Amino acid sequence: MKQSVNNADRRVIKTKRAIRLAFARLLAEKDINDITVSDISTLADINRKTFYNYYAGVYMVIDEIENDIVNTFGTVLGEINYKDELKDPYSIFEKLTSIINTDMDFYGHFFSMNGNTNMINKIVGLLKEKTKAEMIAQTQISETAAETALTYMLYGMFAVFQTWFNSDRRQSIEELSELISRMCFSGLNGILNKQ
Repeated sequence: MKQSVNNADRRVIKTKRAIRLAFARLLAEKDINDITVSDISTLADINRKTFYNYYAGVYMVIDEIENDIVNTFGTVLGEINYKDELKDPYSIFEKLTSIINTDMDFYGHFFSMNGNTNMINKIVGLLKEKTKAEMIAQTQISETAAETALTYMLYGMFAVFQTWFNSDRRQSIEELSELISRMCFSGLNGILNKQ
């Protein structure tokens, strides 16, 4: 009996992953409002009934993806010891990069999306709120300064990853993360001084 439960669990995970990956692929091609259950089902190679076994509609997929991304990245950002890790900010970006490396296919399509800024805005907003309190508690930064710094860092990080995923990717994602960490914490001088 236990084996059949495990097989069922694996099937659920595999099917939901196929749906999410199909949705992410469609995001790279279409506006979020133009994606249909039929589009997702066809690309995921499932029938519509199977889709509806897991989700009530496209927006339920969107909510789940947004929540998963916010929880995954938010957990890492929430566990940062800002006093120590600001001395070596690359460790922060190394952790964020490792998340992307766990599912490069999904994140590749997700970051390749065109014009779906509402989804990015929501994710950045939630990550900012999740991180701001910890940053303020651990440093001497004001709420306004924390808000500005996190907006700059998170939107910048998303934009750089989006550009990288849409490029020929000559630079490794680890090298890219190191460069982003220098920019976020040392500005342009941090990069120029390293040269």
